[in-house]
Amino acid sequence: MAQADYYKALGLEKGASPDEIKKAFRKLAVKYHPDRNPDNKDAEDKFKEINEAYAVLSDPEKKQQYDTFGSSGFHKQYSQEDIFRGFDFGNAYKDMGGGVGGGGADDLFSRLFGGAFGRGDARGGFRRGPQKGGDHEMELTVSFRDAAQGAEKQIAFRRGGQREELRVKIPAGVDNGSKIRISGKGAQGEGGGQPGDLFLIIHVLPDPVFTRDGGDLFVERVIPFSAACQGISLDVPTLEGDKRIKVPAGIQPGTKIRLKGCGIKTIGSNAKGDLYVKISVHIPETLNGEQKKLVEELAKSGL
Repeated sequence: MAQADYYKALGLEKGASPDEIKKAFRKLAVKYHPDRNPDNKDAEDKFKEINEAYAVLSDPEKKQQYDTFGSSGFHKQYSQEDIFRGFDFGNAYKDMGGGVGGGGADDLFSRLFGGAFGRGDARGGFRRGPQKGGDHEMELTVSFRDAAQGAEKQIAFRRGGQREELRVKIPAGVDNGSKIRISGKGAQGEGGGQPGDLFLIIHVLPDPVFTRDGGDLFVERVIPFSAACQGISLDVPTLEGDKRIKVPAGIQPGTKIRLKGCGIKTIGSNAKGDLYVKISVHIPETLNGEQKKLVEELAKSGL
């Protein structure tokens, strides 16, 4: 069941208490139990849906992840096997009565979900020995320069219902959407298994000076018409400070001047990209009297 709304599946609103979740699940489990609805595919599908919803919402850690990231984000981290890992199916139906108790839970679980999650343990749970915990994701926003040059950041996140803090290194060259893996900081494993990992999804803020394309940087400089005709020397910004460049006489608007090696190191490469200075020519909107005369003289000369 992909990307279901687990609260709606149980007829609840987000924020329902554990007791409300359990009560709603038990009521629907009795109603849609396969033993009460033989050969009813719709009832069987509904029964699967409410069991998956309960497996998530009855587990504090999975519920916290679902509430934080929503259905779509949750299913990027948890497969169906992850969802049912550690879920005590037999105990969920214990003492329900009416022919829907936990006695045949193992067989029912295997029949409905294909037995893909192993046989039940002595408590009616479904475990296959040590299992690695699920991976978690969180977004980390960094400045343009920190992404380009690298930095260290203090992050805080919740794990197993507890707040944790960690100082992480942001490698130089990360870009929007880059992922940084922090080993062992995901969900706890089951049956002695290793914990999952935490992945930081990098969001880079725009910069007022630079734009970026891979390892290359771009800046724009505006020069007067006279400088475009005669040439000029300019100070241009780089990540390491200003550098002076020579703009040749007769340069055309939109021309890019390359500063080799003044860009960014991309992840997995030791070589830096280049910095490109785009030259724009300023055309004044108004002229004073003297300027008009000079432009008229230039026009007469064919310029």
